[in-house]
Amino acid sequence: MKPKVLIIDDDEEIRTQMKWAVANDHQVSVAADRRSALEAFRKQRPEVVLLDLGLPPSPNDTSEGMATLAGLLTLDRSAKIIIISGQSDRENAVRAIGAGAYDFLCKPLDLGQLKLLLQRCVYVSELEREYRRVQDGERPDMFEGMLGGSDGMRDVFKTINKVAKSNVPVLILGESGTGKEMVANAIHRRSAFKAKPFMAINCNAIPETLIESELFGYEKGAFTGANTQRVGLIETAAGGTLFLDEIGDLPPPVQVKLLRFLQEKRIQRVGGRQEIEVETRVLAATHVDLTKAIEAGRFREDLFYRLAVVICKLPPLRERGDDIILLAKDFLKCFGTQNGRDGLAFSPQALEAILRHPWTGNVRELQNRIQRAVIMADDRKITEADLELEAPAHSAGPGDSNAANPANGTAAAHDLKTAREHLEREMVLKAIERHDGNISAAAKELGVSRPTFYELMSKLGISKD
Repeated sequence: MKPKVLIIDDDEEIRTQMKWAVANDHQVSVAADRRSALEAFRKQRPEVVLLDLGLPPSPNDTSEGMATLAGLLTLDRSAKIIIISGQSDRENAVRAIGAGAYDFLCKPLDLGQLKLLLQRCVYVSELEREYRRVQDGERPDMFEGMLGGSDGMRDVFKTINKVAKSNVPVLILGESGTGKEMVANAIHRRSAFKAKPFMAINCNAIPETLIESELFGYEKGAFTGANTQRVGLIETAAGGTLFLDEIGDLPPPVQVKLLRFLQEKRIQRVGGRQEIEVETRVLAATHVDLTKAIEAGRFREDLFYRLAVVICKLPPLRERGDDIILLAKDFLKCFGTQNGRDGLAFSPQALEAILRHPWTGNVRELQNRIQRAVIMADDRKITEADLELEAPAHSAGPGDSNAANPANGTAAAHDLKTAREHLEREMVLKAIERHDGNISAAAKELGVSRPTFYELMSKLGISKD
């Protein structure tokens, strides 16, 4: 089948020009505004999107185009989006690339250059999809793009499987950076609503004066600047899923309207009088303690119970044990490939520093540190310095006074490390023996994942044979 391309431009002449230029080699669909673009993307799942930033109702600035870009990336973070811009608008095109676009082309379009860029995008997209298929097939600890074999994450995966079959509201709790939006996406993809929209909004990122109209929409003339009618996210997500991130920051007046929607499945647009019936599943997430917010009068208790029919709690990274190393190695491989640095590995000291670090920023912090290290590292081995982490105490150099003086505890630490490795080796060998060489069963007995068990065997010098 021909690869799919979605052209988003409010100028019919330009849409037609681009369509006929690429139609021989691609299946082409077109859209003229954000709503039709997101709907076409959900239905077609194109390999490449050509996006003009000047879209109605604001064709003279980039606000609607940037919002469309954000919406497309919410639907698919790996989408290949090419920005089409004027020669005088290169700055906004570069800003769009910083926000997640793949590349940009300037008008008037060089059709030969356009075709070459499309070929490259399709090729990269196919490579990435094949990589994900291989990863999903080979990773027993991978679940809907989330990696984890710890008990806490297995509980999360079980909860997702159970709640996905229903349409009840789910409240996802966890510290910042633990992956709450990934959980919401997983619930949607495994639900009966997966063919319908998944719309996400960060309640903390939108000014209080705008969030009501973003959620519920508005009628023409509702306020100064409301020159057209606009459908809100609740209506846009009809038949699908609405994800309210950082729900604890929702202003009290909007909490009242949201509660009414959850109770009655009806909304009123800002400035409107007509009640509109909408069937939308609601998922919410927050990193704040809603119990304390209720006590302080910042959050409605009745809304909490409407949202928290089921609670899914994500563990912080520091409580996920060996998942930290699994994630670190996965990020290293991914970023190494992206930056043309395949074959990178962590030094033993870096791995120990990763395990010691508290990771207050959780998975997001781990991802950012490794991405930076891949770019900045001078060697094939990623060190704790590349990660900007503190070196483990026992890895001090020969010039360090503690390293030179056994009385300061370094020798004792070394002996303790040797004793620990000896005990680990004995436990692993006995577990393998008890289960007649069945690695999965031996790993389960010791409470670790199969990949972690293999890593233990390698570290301890135990042959897989």
